[in-house]
Amino acid sequence: MRGAVLHAPGDVRVEDRDDPVIVEPTDAVIRVAAACVCGSDLWPYRGVEPVNGPAPMGHEYVGLVEEVGGEVRTLRPGQFVVGSFFASDNTCEICRAGYQSRCVRAVPIGAIGTQAQYARIPLADGTLVATPAMPDADLIPSLLAASDVLGTGWFAAVAAEAGPGKTVAVVGDGAVGLLGVLAARQLGAGRIVVFSRHADRQRLAAEYGATDIVTERGDEGVARLKELTGGLGAHSVIEAVGTQESMMQAIRATRPGGHVGYVGVAHGVQLPGMELFFSGVHLHGGPAPVRRFLPELIELIWNRTIDPGKVFDLTLPLEQAAEGYRAMDERRAVKTLLTP
Repeated sequence: MRGAVLHAPGDVRVEDRDDPVIVEPTDAVIRVAAACVCGSDLWPYRGVEPVNGPAPMGHEYVGLVEEVGGEVRTLRPGQFVVGSFFASDNTCEICRAGYQSRCVRAVPIGAIGTQAQYARIPLADGTLVATPAMPDADLIPSLLAASDVLGTGWFAAVAAEAGPGKTVAVVGDGAVGLLGVLAARQLGAGRIVVFSRHADRQRLAAEYGATDIVTERGDEGVARLKELTGGLGAHSVIEAVGTQESMMQAIRATRPGGHVGYVGVAHGVQLPGMELFFSGVHLHGGPAPVRRFLPELIELIWNRTIDPGKVFDLTLPLEQAAEGYRAMDERRAVKTLLTP
C-alpha cells in the first residue's frame, strides 16, 4: 500500500509500505476513506520533536472495515467507522471513567500511521464506532474531524466547563480552537471570544458561534479580554496551541475560580508556581479522550446539526501529502484532508 512517511524535518514522502494484517485477535484492518494532517504532526515536521528514522504519519481516520480479528464482537466487514487517535479497550477502570486516551492498554495510532490506504486498528471494539449506515460523501470530512480535532475541541470546552451563562475565550485559531468554538456554542455558552489575527479563521470562528474577536496576543490580548469582561476575565478558557505564551495567556485570561481546558500539545511549558497559586484557576486537559464523545458527535454530524468539516480548507490526494504539510506549515491552510 501507499503511505506518508516522515524521513527528516520537512521531508515527507509517500512511498510503499507493508499492507497491514491482523496481528492480535482484537485488531481490525480498515480501508482508509479519508485522513488528514494534524497540527501536532507539524511538531516533528518542523524539527521541534525528534524524528527517529523514517516514521509513518497520521492518526486521524475514517474508513471501511476490511477484516476483523477472531475476538472482535461489535464490528463486521463493510461497516463505515470513525476511530480515536488512541486505541483503547473502553472497558478498563480508566476508560469507564471517561479517559480512554489514558486507557491501561492504550496504543497511539500515530505509531501505526493512518495517512495511508489501509490501517491496522488495535483494540477495535473499544476504539472504532460505526456510523448508522454508509455516509453521504459530503459527511465524510465532518466524520473525519470527529476522529481528533472535533473531539479534542469538545474535550477542551468540557474541561473548561463551558456552558450557559459563561464567557468562553479561545487561545489558538487553528482547527482545534475553531472547533472548540463550535463545541462551546453547542454547550450553550453565551459569549465566545477568539484570539485571532487571520481574517479567514475569524470568519469561520464567527460562523461557528464566536461573538468577539481579539487580535492582540500575550499580555496585550489578556488586557483586551479583560476590557470586554469588566476587568474579570473569562469563566472558561480553551488553550489549543501548546506553547509557553499560549498557556500563560490562557491562565491570565481566566477569572479567579474559572477553568482552563488545555489541549495544545505542550512544548517548553513551565508554569510559575506563585502566579499559578494566586491565580485561583482550575487547570484540566491533556490528550483528549475522543472515544468518550464519538457516539454523540457522530449523531450530531449524522443529523447535520453541526458541520465541523468546514475546517478542512485544502483537499489533496494522498500522493500530494508533502504539499499538505507545507501548506499548513506556511499557514496557507487551516487543515489538509487527504484522500487515499
